Amino acid sequence: MNIKWDKVALFAGGLVVGTAGLKVLISKEAVKAYTHTTAAVLRVRECVMGTVSMVKETAEDILADAKQINEARAVEEEEIILDMSAEDAAEAE
Repeated sequence: MNIKWDKVALFAGGLVVGTAGLKVLISKEAVKAYTHTTAAVLRVRECVMGTVSMVKETAEDILADAKQINEARAVEEEEIILDMSAEDAAEAE
């Protein structure tokens, strides 16, 4: 019989603690703290997104420059090949 009363007492104690905890979670001070925390998270998010945008723009610039370098190099290699084939044709005559 004692075991049943112990379980009932534990259940009732948990109910009281849970109800008190709920009151604390929805109190004005807690809501104010949640609001300030959310505002801080939004400010951090905005800062991070600005940094991400800057990194993305820089990466796009680097990619464009790299493509230009490769195109110029391909043109130079093509000119070298054409010059070599012209020299070979001149030597063959």
